[in-house]
Amino acid sequence: MSDVDFYAARMDRAVRSAVQEGLSGLVVTPGPDLVWLCGYEPPAVTERFTALLLTPGAKPLLVVPQLERPDAEKAPGAGALTITGWTDGENPYAETAGRLEPQGRFGVSDNAWALHLLALQRSLPGASYGALTEALPMLRAVKDAYELERLAAAGAAADATFEAITDLRFGGRRENEVAADLARLLRENGHSQVDFTIVGSGPNGANPHHEAGERVIEDGDMVVLDFGGLKDGYGSDTTRTVHVGEPSSEERKVHDLVREAQQAAFEAVRPGVACQEIDRAARQVIRKAGYGEYFIHRTGHGIGVTTHEPPYMVEGEHLPLVPGMCFSIEPGIYLPGRFGVRIEDIVACTESGARRLNNTSREMRIVT
Repeated sequence: MSDVDFYAARMDRAVRSAVQEGLSGLVVTPGPDLVWLCGYEPPAVTERFTALLLTPGAKPLLVVPQLERPDAEKAPGAGALTITGWTDGENPYAETAGRLEPQGRFGVSDNAWALHLLALQRSLPGASYGALTEALPMLRAVKDAYELERLAAAGAAADATFEAITDLRFGGRRENEVAADLARLLRENGHSQVDFTIVGSGPNGANPHHEAGERVIEDGDMVVLDFGGLKDGYGSDTTRTVHVGEPSSEERKVHDLVREAQQAAFEAVRPGVACQEIDRAARQVIRKAGYGEYFIHRTGHGIGVTTHEPPYMVEGEHLPLVPGMCFSIEPGIYLPGRFGVRIEDIVACTESGARRLNNTSREMRIVT
């Protein structure tokens, strides 16, 4: 299949999904949805209006600033698009509104700038708009074979990074030094983008989103390592908790409990099961052991062309699992002022259950 056919099929699927949900079309602005649908990624910083319009019965239309049109025409899916440019001083919102149903209901990219959406509303006051993720939560959630292959490769690269980092010294070094090593190793293992390198040592590990800082890692510290980014356009995200020197019996107990919870959630994955059941499976193990109040976040999130996207493994999410969905399973226990433990793998839902895309050992790793 050519690039043009590949992206044309994605855009066609998006339009059909929109119609099924009662939408008149989609307005897709720069970000992961635009890249996923047509392969076009505008300059990193642009305040000028850019949007892909997907409506039934019409060829996909990409509205771009004229000075960025040459880049848009090089996008892999450009052959499936009509591309129209606008110049500074013109009103791109009026041009866009003229291509949309005046009283329509449209899904709009979650990260659309308020500036642009408000201007579009003024040009098309009879229309209504909703967040694309809420309107079409399954649009990017189910991965095809191409995407699964790339997610598996990203997971393997993150695994190689973990194996390499545990060969390095931890004790006596600052958290941000270890974080820099994680970023370097991710890039050495093929990542083009590093999104996060959490290194939470000792009491800092009790903060799930701790930003690596100046704290010097000490002998006896538990250290939470959560890292990931993009490789060939697809995400990695894994967490392992290591220990500097020999752990205490309580530290081993908590680590083993989190590992048991992670395994229970993994075994709960199968087609048709509601996402919330994955969260419940992990939470039940931790709650039963008396640590329920210290598990303070959802059990997982989807991953694809971004490192966090639908579906979410959280209480209240009734969306059923479907083969091809990829998401994290990452229970944790966080004891304030003392230490934290988290273990995370990316898994893919298959016809028969779950497949791990991270395969490093989930046993406690002792480091120096």
